[in-house]
Amino acid sequence: MALNSSSDQYGTVAVTIHWLTAVLILIALLTGFRAAAAEDVATEAALLRVHLPAAILVLVLTVVRVVWWLGIDDKPEPIAGAPSAQQVIARIVHLLFYVVVFGMVASGTGMMLASGALPAIFSHDATSLPEYWRYRPRIPHGFGARLLIVLLIAHVAAALYHHLRGDRVFGRMWFGRSPTSQDAADRAV
Repeated sequence: MALNSSSDQYGTVAVTIHWLTAVLILIALLTGFRAAAAEDVATEAALLRVHLPAAILVLVLTVVRVVWWLGIDDKPEPIAGAPSAQQVIARIVHLLFYVVVFGMVASGTGMMLASGALPAIFSHDATSLPEYWRYRPRIPHGFGARLLIVLLIAHVAAALYHHLRGDRVFGRMWFGRSPTSQDAADRAV
């Protein structure tokens, strides 16, 4: 598998960024919601010690992805035969992912700065944490988390829809060659 994408297959860099980001977003969402519902300070702090680095890594990978797409690699062609409306919806969902990720990082950073919670979170003997709901960035952060879940569900549902139709969408976004790429390589030999 090549580092760069081809017309029908995402390259190793794009695939790695995609799947690492997906795992880290799930970790950030799970730890964020669990921290918000935590009954005690120690549990909340422990969850936030995972949540914050996961969110920072999501930001880093998202910036790398944007740079990768804008300056280095070309995206594969849309799935053959997909109606133009589906292609537009896919572009909108992907754009919203970027907007929401950047918004979540901005509002999370705002919450940490406004509350001054970082020293307490990374202290091994945290005795108190602020009530985050008192800080304005909490509103977009909570809304963004829920919107991110909706986008993830739409993204996974679309991928499953295309997979069940036989569009080989998972083959395009996984390591190795998609059947289409493999067939073309075999014919060239």
